[in-house]
Amino acid sequence: MVKRKREETVKDRQSSKQSAKAVKATVSEETPSISAADSPSVTLQIITGSYERVLHGFTAAVSPASFTSQDAEEVGDNSSLVQFVDTFLFEAHTSAIRCLALSPLPKTDSTESPQVILASGATDERVNLYSLSAAPVAVNEHYPTVPTLAGNKILENPKNREVGTLMHHSAPISALEFPSRSKILVGSEDNTISITRTRDFSVVSTIKAPHPKVQGRPSGDTAPPGGSPSGVNDIAVHPSMKLMLSVGKGEKCMRLWNLVTGKKAGVLNFNREILQSVKEGKWSTGEGRKIVWNAKGDEFAVAFEWGAVVFGIDSTPVCRVFPNPRSKLHQMKYINPNPSSDDSDELLAVSTEDGRVIFYSTKQVQDAPEGDDSPIPYAEAVAQLGGRAAGFPGRVKDFEILGLKDQRAAGKDDLLVVTGNSEGLVRVWLLHGNDLTRDDTKKKSSGNKEKKDVQVGKLLNAYGTGNRITCLKAFVMLAPEDPSTLEDSEEGDEDEVSQDDDSSEESDEDEE
Repeated sequence: MVKRKREETVKDRQSSKQSAKAVKATVSEETPSISAADSPSVTLQIITGSYERVLHGFTAAVSPASFTSQDAEEVGDNSSLVQFVDTFLFEAHTSAIRCLALSPLPKTDSTESPQVILASGATDERVNLYSLSAAPVAVNEHYPTVPTLAGNKILENPKNREVGTLMHHSAPISALEFPSRSKILVGSEDNTISITRTRDFSVVSTIKAPHPKVQGRPSGDTAPPGGSPSGVNDIAVHPSMKLMLSVGKGEKCMRLWNLVTGKKAGVLNFNREILQSVKEGKWSTGEGRKIVWNAKGDEFAVAFEWGAVVFGIDSTPVCRVFPNPRSKLHQMKYINPNPSSDDSDELLAVSTEDGRVIFYSTKQVQDAPEGDDSPIPYAEAVAQLGGRAAGFPGRVKDFEILGLKDQRAAGKDDLLVVTGNSEGLVRVWLLHGNDLTRDDTKKKSSGNKEKKDVQVGKLLNAYGTGNRITCLKAFVMLAPEDPSTLEDSEEGDEDEVSQDDDSSEESDEDEE
């Protein structure tokens, strides 16, 4: 031990002499680090689920240079604009993962710990819950990344841990949603929607949807009882958190639920005019696949196999979304093209089978041509991202669009688009909000329906997960944490768990 200390002191003296001789060099080297600290990188936490039952989480650090560079050259997988680091990778379920959900981030002025809850649902009737840190770990010499033979880096966050499992359903899980940090809604193919409290993960209420009537089954059908299509496909909670919409299998309708009373509030049937507008023919199911509200709560969209219909607050069709060329829809979400402004009109973004993310304006519509099957007007396509024409084939199973108005390195209206396709590739795109709202984009996209949509967005980097992606979630992380506080936080969490166990035991004794 004494010999090591002497060697360390000799090294310290030599390093001090070298630093004294090269003062100018150190000053020149420190100047870029100061500028980098002024505009730190934007870190994203990305989680993917796959057919292979694998739950894969990794961070994507977007450098500030990606927001300032204007070149539109193709970016390879080894680009330095975005650095990917794995945080967790394991088999979370015994069958394919179908859906994911993330709780909202804590408010900046709140005293809650910077953590979010991740929920994963699969066809094994289970909902797994995890607690994820909302802040990345700062990499330094005391807490470095772990290299692997595959070439990717690993940085495990000790604050990421498993919370528990919900086993309230008796059929595959089809939909998950966090309307707030205190509640989680779970839709299943057993025609029930459970509302669970995240504080103790106890079921507060269960909404039972009626089983659909068997239609179009042959007379000699030998299917067992319950073998006909049934179950909840998707759910959407109104921003007021008092109403909820749901669509299900085998039903040509959507249901409105009162979340205050937990009872049915109404049913809207899809008539022939609505079904024909999205090419749902005689032999189609006619069921809604996805449903989503906009942020203002004055309109919602229902996605079918080949198209989507947008409804107003009075449940009347406003317009329809139909990709050109024709392609199946996989996911849709409302986005705000100007995150810095709350009064701007939202756009409806949909992902397609041929690898596109198309942005539609539901306020600017085009009348249906003569001889069309339905008089419902078409929503105007503003722009598109990716696609086979741009060299990005493969169906986009899921995507996330994240605003960056609170990030110093990015512009107020900049957006990051994260797409996951069935080939296992996760792509990170940079999209400027003014590209979706400027006049020349609208002029190019307006007019004849046969014209191609304007290509927007710049690919920053791509990451291969090695699994067939079925669902994806992502969020912008907070400022990095000091690794020295991780051990203290772990000890504090253990103490809290032990205190909770003691208090629960005392309460059980009092009840007895």
